[in-house]
Amino acid sequence: MTLIALALGSNLGDRAANLQSAIDGLAAGGVAVTALSSVWETPPIPADQPQFLNAALAGDTSLTPGELLALCKRIENFLGRRPARRWGPRPCDVDILFYGHQVVDTPALTIPHRLIASRAFVLAPLSEVLAAPLPVLGIRALDLLAKVDATGLVRTPIRLRAGS
Repeated sequence: MTLIALALGSNLGDRAANLQSAIDGLAAGGVAVTALSSVWETPPIPADQPQFLNAALAGDTSLTPGELLALCKRIENFLGRRPARRWGPRPCDVDILFYGHQVVDTPALTIPHRLIASRAFVLAPLSEVLAAPLPVLGIRALDLLAKVDATGLVRTPIRLRAGS
């Protein structure tokens, strides 16, 4: 089993239900969820779309990075994500942040995710599920979060469960 970290986001439809459905799909597909963050409401990038709900999870899996990516894409598709403009509104986004200490750089997949260090909406929830220095990067998410603009991030009272 390999320790993984994933980021989840939704800004269309029932955002909280979309996040929970993604977690349930991950659990059914071979991810043992070991930690879930709070749910954060975050400003969208770019700003011309609805607010996001974001969360992060840590888990264990025996899936390969490619199999995990395929699972994430199936879940996004099942929840209604369709090809559209880059960084546009979407019912669900599931990004692989870390896969153990592996570095993957292919046209289809980059691990660690290239934009982790600059995205408060990823770092705030990630800091709750991985408090130690991040794999590969060697710095805590909380320390990276202190270096970026976190304006507009709000922890919500929404609670997610590890998967059914």
